[in-house]
Amino acid sequence: MTDSGPAIALLEACRERGIMLATAESCTGGMIIAALTDIAGSSAVVDRGFITYSNEAKMDMLGVRTTTLDAHGAVSRETAIEMAKGALTRSRAGLTLAVTGIAGPGGGSAEKPVGLVWFGVAVNGQPVTAEYKLFADNGRDFIRRQTVDHALKLGLQTLGESQAAGVLP
Repeated sequence: MTDSGPAIALLEACRERGIMLATAESCTGGMIIAALTDIAGSSAVVDRGFITYSNEAKMDMLGVRTTTLDAHGAVSRETAIEMAKGALTRSRAGLTLAVTGIAGPGGGSAEKPVGLVWFGVAVNGQPVTAEYKLFADNGRDFIRRQTVDHALKLGLQTLGESQAAGVLP
């Protein structure tokens, strides 16, 4: 089970700032939004979650460009950025978290191994940021749970709350 501490802290940080939150999820299939909405009162700041598992869903729901997917693939910095931007422009959120990765057990390659996840974060009025993590290939569930945890902590870090919430070293 995922530690609910980061989710609670992120909801509170959004509440304090008066901003809504949305997610754009591929490899986690809605686990991030579920971690947030498992908490009572989350409806005050959670706007929506886009579950965009297929490339078609990424294009239809978030506006990810075909040229981006063709040139860089679904698991890429460029796609994560477009997912985060798309979630921001297609919701009432002031903060969006996007994830796209390879949870396994198959689907990996030498260039994009199982455990590779790209994260995109968008905040109204700021440049979109992206980073990747390469999680140990300890199974699909492990990779997905690590992705949820990191995405929540990245949201806190983006809002400047990571140290205050005690969720990052």
